[in-house]
Formats: sequence, structure tokens, C-alpha cells
Amino acid sequence: MTDFAEAPTPAFLFDLDGTLIDSVYQHVVAWRQALSGMGIDLSVWRIHRRIGMSGGLFVSALLRETGLKLSQEQIDELQTTHADAYAEQIDSVRPLPGSSELLTELTARGVPWAIATSGYSRTARLALGMLGLPEDTPMVTRDMVRRAKPDPDLFLAGAALLDVDPRHAMVVGDSIWDLLAARRAGALGIGLLSGGYGRDELERSGAFRVYADPADLLARIDELGVRLGD
Repeated sequence: MTDFAEAPTPAFLFDLDGTLIDSVYQHVVAWRQALSGMGIDLSVWRIHRRIGMSGGLFVSALLRETGLKLSQEQIDELQTTHADAYAEQIDSVRPLPGSSELLTELTARGVPWAIATSGYSRTARLALGMLGLPEDTPMVTRDMVRRAKPDPDLFLAGAALLDVDPRHAMVVGDSIWDLLAARRAGALGIGLLSGGYGRDELERSGAFRVYADPADLLARIDELGVRLGD
């Protein structure tokens, strides 16, 4: 009889905005305010399509579309203004349905997980309280890595934080940038519709499964190899 090695426990790496908290449109509004303050008028849909990228790459991509040029100092100012505008809206941000319950259930079952977000610590850590999470929650933010999504650095750092092989991790995200970064990290991508991207877009970007929101994922988490009845 052949002995088989026991399969490793799956680990989860969660994006934050649009994945665990309902904050995508607050970020869109904050970016629009920051851009308008510099006389840059962009349609909301153009801004939304770039949410999930790092702030610097986000600004560079939008400026490329408009043909405008900004100095690094102006780009840094834009990011600071965006963070200020987002913080002013934080009271309107809520956890997405099932997010707290999903994280609680994974913890109870001994499934390792971490948050890996393109947001800077200043804004990202505001989500911990609304999710009912302690300050020492495993979290990787933009300030902690060299490059953010669509580069894989955030998810590689998240896997290292959990001491797991990225190939044994599942990245849960709401944007095509999350899924591209997941593929580059060698992790399995799971898409959520709660950030505004369509199912087809997420699947084309590499999503193995697509769920409506964290509550839907929790209800069907056995599809991902987590058996809550064990």
C-alpha cells in the first residue's frame, strides 16, 4: 500500500477594498477629488477601472490615458490628498456581507489567512476595527513591499508572513489586478463580484472560482477544500 503525504492546509490571502470592505466607490470619489484639485477631470468609470493598483501606478496609468505629465512631487501630493479624502469618508465604509463571519470561521478551523492590500497602512488599518479584528492581524500593506499589484510582491509577502508556500495559498480579490498578481505569485485566484468587475473579466484574469461576496464564498467554501464539518 502506498503512503501519500498529507495535503497542506490551504491558506487564504485576502485583498481588502471591494473584497472584505465595501469601499471601492469611496476610493473612486477620493481619487476624483484629488485629481480635480489639480485640475484633472476624469470620468468616474476610468478611475474605477484602475482601483486595486498601487497608488503610484494608478496615477501613472491615468495620466498616460490623458496625456498629462506630473512631477514625482505632484504624484506624491495626489496620493496624500487621496488618502485625506478617503479618510473623510471612512464612516460610510462597511464590511461586505459575510466578511467578518468568513474570517472568524477560518480562524476557528485553524486555516491561516492574511490581508494583502495595495493601500497604505494609514488607510488600510482603519478597516481592522470595522471588521472586528485585532491590531496584530496579519496584514501586508503597500508601505511594506517594493511594488504593489499587479506585481506579486504583496501576495508573496503575505505568504511569507504565514510561512506558507504561495502555491498552497488562495488569493481572494475583486479586481483583475488582484488576479494577475495572484497568477504571478503562483497562487490560485478566487474572484469576488463585490468590487464591480464582471464574472467574465475575473475569469479571464485567472479566477478559478467567482463568488458574489464573502458570504457567498463562506456558504460554498467546501468547493475550495475547506470542510467546515471536519
